Amino acid sequence: MTVLSTARLELQPFDDQHYDGLRALNSDPQVMRYITGRPETPEETTAFIARVKAAWATLGYSWWAFIERDSGRLIGAGCIQHIERNPDNPLELGWRLIPDAQGKGYAKEAAQAMASFAFDTLKSQQLVAVCHVQNTNSEKIMRRLGMTYRGVERWYNTDTTVYAVTAYEWHS
Repeated sequence: MTVLSTARLELQPFDDQHYDGLRALNSDPQVMRYITGRPETPEETTAFIARVKAAWATLGYSWWAFIERDSGRLIGAGCIQHIERNPDNPLELGWRLIPDAQGKGYAKEAAQAMASFAFDTLKSQQLVAVCHVQNTNSEKIMRRLGMTYRGVERWYNTDTTVYAVTAYEWHS
């Protein structure tokens, strides 16, 4: 399992030690409004961690906990995963942050580290990012990452705004 470091964050593969922080993140209605539309239950948080640990063990990538270096607290989560967890689908770059960490550049910082991991370590040729069509803040981050708008597509049983970037574009 790969830990990634940025100037302000340590990205740690999710494990049981992250339960409380992930529970706080995924039970926040503001965080989840564009993801599932509702807060996650404790059972869903437990199942998520188990699924993520299994993905790390079999694939060598999945979800990271974003740990703020200065405070040591979990401020977000992000992933490299196949869209809808289906290996026939493209690799997805994703993120979410607690409300008081939003708008401070953490998502872009973490996403850059995860994208570099996907391109340099996993040798992915392309990454996509998807968000609910009303989630304009995530869409702005996708553009700031240099991703190109691909359109509105149906993923996760909802219409999503989709951006993509190739390995060549990332390294240019």
